[in-house]
Amino acid sequence: DYSDGIDISHSQIRHVSEIFTIFTSEIKLFMMKIIAIPTREEMVDDHFGHCAYYTIVTLDEQDQVVKQERLDSPEGCGCKSNIASVMQEMGISVMLAGNMGMGAYNKLSAHGIAVVRGCHGKVDDVLKAYQSGALKDSLESCDHHDCASHEKETVYVMPSLHQ
Repeated sequence: DYSDGIDISHSQIRHVSEIFTIFTSEIKLFMMKIIAIPTREEMVDDHFGHCAYYTIVTLDEQDQVVKQERLDSPEGCGCKSNIASVMQEMGISVMLAGNMGMGAYNKLSAHGIAVVRGCHGKVDDVLKAYQSGALKDSLESCDHHDCASHEKETVYVMPSLHQ
């Protein structure tokens, strides 16, 4: 019994309920965040363009990991590959990177991917630091293509490691 004289059938209620369920699912997908982390041997690769692969992590609206997968790195330099467009198509919105040149940074940014440079250490530790809000972009970039200096310097160290 509907009090305002509105005549609604059970099939209409069911239809509205189905639309609401689809809409709610779409909102949850929209609120999820997909992150890419340049990786080599379970560590954040110190140079984005030469990583072995990308660890792709999907976080839900509470920043909890709901999915983790691997995306193979294309051959050659990151700034000259199609990786930014591939990541954009995948819905990736954040890159947690060791370091990169301005060409790669600008290309990722142009594809709607926010870049946090200066990450260093185990992928899981860097991800936890991101989830807790402890990561900040170092604002540093490489000014040369074959940058080997990152392996000698620690750009980002997990706070828990230096106590």
